[in-house]
Amino acid sequence: MNRTESLKGIVYAILSSSTFGFAPFFTLLLIDGGLSSFEVLFYRWGVAAIALACTGIAAKQSFRIGWQNFATVCMLGIARAMTSLSLVYAYQNISTGVASSIHFLYPLAVACGMALFFRERISWKVIAAIIASLAGAICLSSDDLSSGGENAVAGITAACLSVLFYGTYIIGVRKTRAASMDSAVLTFYVTAFGGVLFGMGSLVFNGGIQIVSGWKMWLCVLGIALPTTALSNITLVQAIKRIGPTMTSLFGAMEPLTAMVVGILAFGERFTWLTAVGMVLVIVAVSSVVLNSAAAERASAGKQDNSNRALRHVN
Repeated sequence: MNRTESLKGIVYAILSSSTFGFAPFFTLLLIDGGLSSFEVLFYRWGVAAIALACTGIAAKQSFRIGWQNFATVCMLGIARAMTSLSLVYAYQNISTGVASSIHFLYPLAVACGMALFFRERISWKVIAAIIASLAGAICLSSDDLSSGGENAVAGITAACLSVLFYGTYIIGVRKTRAASMDSAVLTFYVTAFGGVLFGMGSLVFNGGIQIVSGWKMWLCVLGIALPTTALSNITLVQAIKRIGPTMTSLFGAMEPLTAMVVGILAFGERFTWLTAVGMVLVIVAVSSVVLNSAAAERASAGKQDNSNRALRHVN
């Protein structure tokens, strides 16, 4: 791979994670404008699904999937939808930067899930990273817990649930029929399923769906649907194709950093030395797990290549 393609991949990865970091900003503006959590997510995923559909049609993409794949998409759609719902609840109760930083722990949840349910070995490095990440989460949460009471506990719990739900989604993408599906098609169906699910939730819990009015509200809807959802997912795929999932995951650290900066500038959220220490611990812990996983995959691939060479020599 030449340097130009690698540079493009890095730019795509930074664009993907940084645009996703604006999600709490648009979410809270829409909620302050009178929309419920279900309505915000309905517009986010619904409009994003329409944008992805238009992009796919323009690229002459086939959206056909079998019934077995449809069942898998529904399962993944539920996990992805619950991730978004729990994050929105977290944004409403704790600072957006802290919520995003806790959510960034999902690679650790994936590593633990793969070890528990698929018998993948978990190294001492991963265990050390988990301990460091927990210490980081405590540092991040300390300020909210000391000043927020029950609301802070609920917000931190919701952020932790988002880690579990998103970890489940990632594992599902790797270990189900979704692994053989086209990434763009899978993303479209997951977002469309989320839009339908949140629309139904709004009808049940709110008695209907508010029609967004006013150019400021529509700008927020387009902001949360296009850059933070559609564009973020498209650039994510492009980054993975050019620099691989490992490097893409490392640049994912831009997400909590962006959310933290936006929270401080737009909502006046506090930034203390404990917050800084917590964020550093989380980023270092997650980065070490990602790099350790990549090294294990390379070692496994090397052993497989050696085995294949030995078989060819015997034959």
